[in-house]
Amino acid sequence: MAMLIMQVVGYQNSGKTTIIEKCVKEFASLGIKVGVLKHHGHGGTPDVYQKDSVRHFQAGAKVSAVAGEGALLLHARIDESKSIMKFIELYQHFFEIEVLFIEGYKNLSYPKIVCLRDENDLDLLKLPNIQAIASRKPMKKKRSFTLGQDDDLLINWLKNYLHFNR
Repeated sequence: MAMLIMQVVGYQNSGKTTIIEKCVKEFASLGIKVGVLKHHGHGGTPDVYQKDSVRHFQAGAKVSAVAGEGALLLHARIDESKSIMKFIELYQHFFEIEVLFIEGYKNLSYPKIVCLRDENDLDLLKLPNIQAIASRKPMKKKRSFTLGQDDDLLINWLKNYLHFNR
């Protein structure tokens, strides 16, 4: 089975993480193998806590990981311009993910949900392959959901869109 991909994009504090968290919880409860790939688009390296694997990474290792109790924490030096497709392959082949949520990477062409904070974010509606809109205020647009009010409707729409009606 091919891995299904849904992007969730929007500016900072637009509800992306909250939507993905709710979707992951619902999909996982149905036995669907879900993965998330988040773009850290705020400059600098992502924050990580100080453990031995981080110390190895900071010392110059190309890749450093720690595994235990069924979990893997991985740090790697990457060329982001070439890596997104490799990350997607890793999720699909190594972890056997059925649905991958990509938070960010706005200009990729995968199907996407756009999160809008207010009318200042309407420029995002020019992005490619928008399938739904999640906004803080009701909008009169097709497949538009109001954050906090229509979350269950959005999740049900997404299950139908991805053909996961289990």
